[in-house]
Amino acid sequence: MTFLLAMACMPLIAQQKGYSDIDQQMRKLVFAQASINQLYVDTVDIKKMTEEAIRGMLKELDPHSTYTPAKDVEALNEPLTGSFDGIGVSFNLVEDTLLVIQPTSGGPSEKAGIIAGDMIVTVNDTSIAGVNMSREEIMKRLRGPKGTKVHLGIIRRGVKGVQEFTVTRDKIPVYTIDAYYMVDPTTGYVRISSFGATTNAEFIKAATQLLAAGMKDLIIDLQGNGGGYLQAAVDLSNQFLANNEMIVYTQGRTTGRHEYRAERGKMNINKVVVLVDGYTASAAEILSGAIQDNDRGIIVGRRTFAKGLVQRPVTLPDGSLIRLTIAHYYSPVGRCFQKPYEKGDRKKYDMDMLDRLNSGELMSADSIHFPDSLKYMTKGGRIVYGGGGIMPDVYVPLDTTRYTRLHRELAAKNCVNPTVLKWIDLHRKSLMKEYDVSTYRKAKARQTDNKNYDPIDLTAGFDRFKQQFTVPQDMLDILVAKAQEAKIEYTDSAFQATLPMLKLQLKALVARDLWDMSEYFQIINPTNEIYQCGLEAIKDDSLFEKIKSE
Repeated sequence: MTFLLAMACMPLIAQQKGYSDIDQQMRKLVFAQASINQLYVDTVDIKKMTEEAIRGMLKELDPHSTYTPAKDVEALNEPLTGSFDGIGVSFNLVEDTLLVIQPTSGGPSEKAGIIAGDMIVTVNDTSIAGVNMSREEIMKRLRGPKGTKVHLGIIRRGVKGVQEFTVTRDKIPVYTIDAYYMVDPTTGYVRISSFGATTNAEFIKAATQLLAAGMKDLIIDLQGNGGGYLQAAVDLSNQFLANNEMIVYTQGRTTGRHEYRAERGKMNINKVVVLVDGYTASAAEILSGAIQDNDRGIIVGRRTFAKGLVQRPVTLPDGSLIRLTIAHYYSPVGRCFQKPYEKGDRKKYDMDMLDRLNSGELMSADSIHFPDSLKYMTKGGRIVYGGGGIMPDVYVPLDTTRYTRLHRELAAKNCVNPTVLKWIDLHRKSLMKEYDVSTYRKAKARQTDNKNYDPIDLTAGFDRFKQQFTVPQDMLDILVAKAQEAKIEYTDSAFQATLPMLKLQLKALVARDLWDMSEYFQIINPTNEIYQCGLEAIKDDSLFEKIKSE
């Protein structure tokens, strides 16, 4: 065998003369793989070996260059591309049964007659209830090309037997703006979860409605926003900056320098506050940096994640995908937000947030130290720093008392969400009638169809819910039963200490399932310390006078 391999190597080695070093290394890699495939003593999974080789090469680069197998590419891109083909329902799995939380307004399921609270038990005559089918497998069966039909068996409370529905699949929008609403008569709020192909259009729609409702100032919530498309961040920055102001520029070894500047002029919004935390990253840092460096607004929260690397997707012949880092991006004043990393040491990189906690940074801004070499000056003369994310103008320490240990355990063992879903299923009809939810959904449908609607239709029932609804004892009884099933031990004093925040979370989840995410955040946001400080900041004229005067 040694003799055969040596003989096989000789022609290739001889042919390497005259090739560049890169060509020689490529030939070496191909030859090694071919030799393993042809000569190795046992059967080799050549596909797996190739994928592991690609992962191994990328592992030696930066933490954000990654490989995705072909089967996972569609799911990876879906949150950013803006749509997918499916039946159009929000659902959750409750005791191994698919429960429809809400059909997409105007979507294929709603058109077919499916309503919130329906339980889908069969898909094309195949049972999906009570068979321990994974969420991924269920989604695979429900989705399919636009125009194709899927037959659903549905159990509906109060109706005997299994009802049959045929749904024609269609394009289902994926939204990157979670919520928007008026905080007070002059202050709007928009929460952006990621930066995708439709983010700018979604924002224009939301901001237009808020401006019509009287908005003068705006809070942009980027907490937990992991980023997305660079171009989406650039497009959104255009809404706040004056013509030709710098938004961001990128520069790489082979890509050169590319500048992105504001082109269309800003929206008629006065004061802007941006909320950030340690999980605000990438494209979200581009928007935050553009607003801070151009002295356009105030950043409130905690130091951001610190990702300043640009990835380009490279599609391989089999449909798999490499996201390869090709450049750094730089804020208008020239700072790169990328935190330090050692090539090949992903574990240390991933420990950064824990290191921030252990160092005391999350509790006090005084624990953060930037060297003078990373000091920059904004357009108006403010000092900002690069090399480690965006340091907010108003720092908000982490409130470690917000959730008790019992609350965290209830959430970790998935007791909270199923409690709400089970309780709503028992009371859905009375809740929808009491708080006029049907009127809201009809108004939302008119809004989706770009028809005129009365804003009161969207708020009256929810305003009543916000003021009047309190978590009832029978919902808490369901929660206690689920805690017992999960073998969570606690004292009565621990439960009483947990109740205030727990009840508010349960109420917010009820609002989400009856209405939408905007209503959820209207209930839960007042307990968020960064949100509260953002409200205080936007009312503090001295903060904005300071950035103008400097």
